[in-house]
Amino acid sequence: MSPLTASPEPSLFTCFEGHRHVASGTLPTVVLAGKQLTAGDGALGPVLIFDNRTGRSVDVDSRGSDDEVRARLSAMPGACGPVDAADAEGAASDADEAASPRGRGRPKLGVIAREVTLLPRHWDWLGAQPGGASVALRKLVEEARRTHAQRDARRAAHERAYHFMSAMAGDLPNFEEASRALFADEPARFGTQIAGWPLDVRRHIEWLAFGDPATPTPASAPVN
Repeated sequence: MSPLTASPEPSLFTCFEGHRHVASGTLPTVVLAGKQLTAGDGALGPVLIFDNRTGRSVDVDSRGSDDEVRARLSAMPGACGPVDAADAEGAASDADEAASPRGRGRPKLGVIAREVTLLPRHWDWLGAQPGGASVALRKLVEEARRTHAQRDARRAAHERAYHFMSAMAGDLPNFEEASRALFADEPARFGTQIAGWPLDVRRHIEWLAFGDPATPTPASAPVN
């Protein structure tokens, strides 16, 4: 029987020192890696932490001992894993709402009330649907999410890659042309435009833009 191996950490965050990839993983992992690097002036460039789900840099309080930092950051929502639990609850209430008469009072848990502005003919159509306007709108949104899921995921990947690019490569050659190729979803042309960029930056951008979010981030390039 083969020994059990620990699953790798999800690559939720990434630490860069200048143009060099330092670590990827949960927020405590990458913050402590960056903290160790900066201790004793060991960093050769600015140390930045990026949220791989958005591509944006994040400011984190790394004061205190390693145990204190780990405990503080582990308690932050989304620091060690996805926070995605409430969606199913709101969707699961559709059948209940359609089957039971609606009355005055507090809305169901997970349902958020916001203003929606529509033309009279839209309200007439929604009101005639089983369950009323709220259930019909939620069903339309869910159907659109399913239909356009791949397109929306690709757009989100391009946007997070662009946020990271802007922070790390905004002053590098071919940035504008690379941005155009990115949003045109042309990986080959994009790769040509960024071919001269630092290897770790290039690898991370390509992973954000075109890679599989479920796989670990690329390893850092060896230091010469």
